[in-house]
Amino acid sequence: MSSQAPLTDAAQAARASRAISERDLQRQERLEDELIMHLERDQFVAETSRPVPRAPLSARASAGLWALRIFVVIVSLMVIYTFVDQLH
Repeated sequence: MSSQAPLTDAAQAARASRAISERDLQRQERLEDELIMHLERDQFVAETSRPVPRAPLSARASAGLWALRIFVVIVSLMVIYTFVDQLH
């Protein structure tokens, strides 16, 4: 006997829908890659230098990113101090 229960029609439909959307996404990405390959150099630079808009983040995510930035600065200062201290 199989240990897995048979999938319901809804689960099979959801799985098929995901597979179709992934294929559509891959097809769209390939189309965009082909279009980019045929651009002139200045057109390519103009398209790739456009700024990307900020992602909307929750207050919690923003606070987490700021905490991470502060942590990196503190650890960097500790590494620089240790390096300079070992020179003497």
